[in-house]
Amino acid sequence: MGAAPDTANLGVSALSLATLTGVLARVPSAKVTVLDFGRGLRTDKVKCKGQEHQFFRYGSVNTRRIYRRESIYNMALSSYFGGLGHPVLRLFRESDAVLDVTGGDSFTDLYGDKFFNSITLRKQVLLKERASLILLPQTYGPFESPGNRRIAQDIVRRSTMAWARDERSFEVLRELLGDAFDPVRHRSGVDVAFGLPAVKPAEGALGAVAAWLADKTTPLAGLNVSGLLMNRPETAARQYGLQADYGQAVLSLVRRLLKDSGARLLLIPHVVEPPGHYESDIEACNRVAHAVADVAGGRVAVLPALHDPCEVKWVISQLDWFCGTRMHSTIAALSTGVPAAAIAYSPKTLGVFETCGQGAHVADPRQLDTNDVVEQLWHSWTARDEARQSLHAALPAVLRRPEEQMDAIVRECGAHSTADAEGGAPP
Repeated sequence: MGAAPDTANLGVSALSLATLTGVLARVPSAKVTVLDFGRGLRTDKVKCKGQEHQFFRYGSVNTRRIYRRESIYNMALSSYFGGLGHPVLRLFRESDAVLDVTGGDSFTDLYGDKFFNSITLRKQVLLKERASLILLPQTYGPFESPGNRRIAQDIVRRSTMAWARDERSFEVLRELLGDAFDPVRHRSGVDVAFGLPAVKPAEGALGAVAAWLADKTTPLAGLNVSGLLMNRPETAARQYGLQADYGQAVLSLVRRLLKDSGARLLLIPHVVEPPGHYESDIEACNRVAHAVADVAGGRVAVLPALHDPCEVKWVISQLDWFCGTRMHSTIAALSTGVPAAAIAYSPKTLGVFETCGQGAHVADPRQLDTNDVVEQLWHSWTARDEARQSLHAALPAVLRRPEEQMDAIVRECGAHSTADAEGGAPP
């Protein structure tokens, strides 16, 4: 849970797919149910190592239509009254373990109390049902409210295992655990999306961009523009404490790349909500392309919306340099050896980049003004050859870690000894 495959956020989809295939690669007969935003119980299929596997999906959503079984509040009330035959509670009780990734970076009250309560409620109910909770590699915090911090502390202490996805997050996890820290149960790892494969999109899916990707004579930069920060700038600046003007920084960087380099620029949406949605990267990318149309000279394009994170990862892997605001767009670059920079609006980004020895390529608009953000990103572009060398030196060790941590997680699940025949019904 915590990584529904039916959102428009490709980072969340990447976490879901990487976890699902990671388990099935080790235990092909495992019965896996993914909590998503749909209705009721459904079957689905996924390919893993060339083989097609069946898995199950069940809706579990933050809706106050409490009469619906999919409502997390229906689930919580059912638990209070002993279960009432609730299917998710039964799933919790009968599964070997529940793997929870909380969107990779959402175990925080950074997005407000309402959101925090919704992402912790299922964890609390699960633990009340005495299920085994394994927190997959993720970021912990920040927690601005002491009450929210105590809730998070209780959850991590009662979990069977808890993994952090970088050393900075691991230190936060250790602080939350206090004297309950156990190096066997509480570990530092990497984001599971580092192990996600890159898959070339089908012929015709990329349109005219395909010719740019095939042309190795002209440098090609990529830029992910976050709709979360671009589309509602005043709200974003207030919520995340931005000192720099995000939109102005993005436009200044684009104009500088066009003026002072011979590169083409590919704008890459990573949250593919349609234009009009406040989080739409498609809208944000289109706005940037329109704003620089007078100086672009045919050197700026927006990637057609792709809904498979593996395909977007392949596109990013073909670039000479990439700058992203969405965390998992930058992981797609780092994990494929592409020199990358990030515009960070929370502490989550720096730790992940430091895992690959690339911490100097993170520009933080909470601490820098607009001009300094642009200068740091421009330096990342000009230093991309050096960054590529250091990244390639660090990458083999980094890419071993998703495999090693998934081995340990599956062992903890006990799946090797308890999984029934493939294709059976869910618990």
